[in-house]
Amino acid sequence: MATPPDPALDLTLLSHSRAAEQTRTSRLEQDVLGLFDQYRSRLLRYLISIGLKTHDAEEIVQEVFLALFQHLRREKSRENLRGWVFRVAHNLGLKHLHASRRATGEDLSDCHADPAPNPEQQLNARQRRERLLAVFRALPEQDRWCLQLRAEGLRYREIAEVVGMSLGAVSMSLERSLGRLARADRRI
Repeated sequence: MATPPDPALDLTLLSHSRAAEQTRTSRLEQDVLGLFDQYRSRLLRYLISIGLKTHDAEEIVQEVFLALFQHLRREKSRENLRGWVFRVAHNLGLKHLHASRRATGEDLSDCHADPAPNPEQQLNARQRRERLLAVFRALPEQDRWCLQLRAEGLRYREIAEVVGMSLGAVSMSLERSLGRLARADRRI
């Protein structure tokens, strides 16, 4: 005949299980906070560069890191978390832009960060910046995305995953964009 389970033993196991879960959650929180500190400003810059207002970009960054915490809590892959956060931010940012466009009927494709030059810059530096910004703005939307993500330090493969392009298309886009910028920079 089987002996009944010991209630004290069950409580001890439950207590250990809860403590282990709290420790795991605490470690995850620390990991996500570290990544937040590392990538927050980069994500904000990228989201603003694709046309979001600062307030909206900040909210999306918070959503990204909440999603990251949930992703890690479900013990999903930790491979290439930088690419993962940029891809999620990119998708959420575009979703927000499209929703805003539908709600207001506005064409938001021409929204960019304020290109006003720094008043302390010399005239030549200001003119160069204005010339390069004009070339950047004239680039197709996907070329701008690729260039901005590359400026944030993402590798070609990561950029391809974020914007949903082939690796070859990312390479061609960056080569074309950088060539245009170089030609504009040589003009005096």
